[in-house]
Amino acid sequence: MRISTANSYDRTIDVLQKRQSELSKLQSQLATGKRVQKASDDPVSATLSETARNRLARTEADLRSLEASRASLQQAESGLAESGELIQQVRELLVAAGNATYGPNEREDIARQLEGLRERLIGVANLKDNAGRTLFGGLGGASTPFVDTYGTSPPPPPPSSPASVVQFNGQRGQAAAGDRSLPQTLDGHAIWMEIPRGNGSFVVNLPEAPTQNSGSVRADLGEVVDSSAWTGTVAYTIEFSDSGTGMQYTVSGDDGSSIGPLSYTSGKAIEFAGISLKVEGSPAIGDQLMIEPVSSADPTDIFEVVQNAIDTLRDSNSTVRTHELGRIMTELDAGLDKVLLARGRAGEWLNRADSLEKLMGDRSADYEIEISRLEDMDLVKGISDFQTKQTGLEAALKAYAQVQRLSLFSVING
Repeated sequence: MRISTANSYDRTIDVLQKRQSELSKLQSQLATGKRVQKASDDPVSATLSETARNRLARTEADLRSLEASRASLQQAESGLAESGELIQQVRELLVAAGNATYGPNEREDIARQLEGLRERLIGVANLKDNAGRTLFGGLGGASTPFVDTYGTSPPPPPPSSPASVVQFNGQRGQAAAGDRSLPQTLDGHAIWMEIPRGNGSFVVNLPEAPTQNSGSVRADLGEVVDSSAWTGTVAYTIEFSDSGTGMQYTVSGDDGSSIGPLSYTSGKAIEFAGISLKVEGSPAIGDQLMIEPVSSADPTDIFEVVQNAIDTLRDSNSTVRTHELGRIMTELDAGLDKVLLARGRAGEWLNRADSLEKLMGDRSADYEIEISRLEDMDLVKGISDFQTKQTGLEAALKAYAQVQRLSLFSVING
């Protein structure tokens, strides 16, 4: 079979052009450092690289969301710290108010300080983050979650508690922490609006005006000593009378039950229906103590507790002040425990944010390494291949030039 000279030349030109194309491609890869510049360069590597890029993009989005959550949690934790300090200041003022030498003017001064602290507590509860999102609005629902209705006439019925003068207009609950995300808001209702009344099982009250006691009898918070005997549904009244030889008391339940009359001794515990309370003072005939059961469905809130303290300090009856302040101090301590618990949870989430950031940072680095392994070029090998191909192309061009000059006339003339 004959192979024409023209065909031989064409094949040689094709080979040279192919080598030049390979050299140009290699030169482009060296310039960009990328072995895979388009899917046709290496379909398998291009597909795996695109998958890694998508995962890297999702991880980076999670990191941005985590940073936003961290910023909000840091501000919330700072607000909870301030709230705890304010409650401590309220407590210190109430301890000072118990000074027997204080008169109406000193108590009024403390009451006004408490009013300022209460306003600051509401301000903390309505804090917002840098994005304008309320920090303690729960699941959202209002730009101002805590609204003070005290002093309005008549005050609107708050949805959170029938006795509260502060409404919670947010949505109770909060987003759960996930594997890649943390909540950006806390449930302020659970922090400040769910404080148990009294000892959590019942409240000991004195009659309100105009039927106030005329004696000095008062009681502590009491406690449940036999949970099997305490039903938590019956309200009791302890009424004092004079037997002629000394004071006595009778316990009557709103279910028709009755105990007594029994002899009264100041400072001695009175026990009935599974509860015990220490009663002190000198009761007058007809004086009463009222025991009302409470439940978790009817809590008080920190704002009501402080307002009750303000109103109590302005009460002229010393017996009422002593009795009420004892209960208020216990409720304040319960409120402080709630704040400290929420602050501890926020701190735990901040620690978790650090761990998640490190985990996702390491994951992002792994994805970048994977993308580099699939796409990037080995520069040492690439330079070596480039020089080899360049030398080969130069040699081929020189050889082609020498062969092209050959002809029959050159042989004849020679």
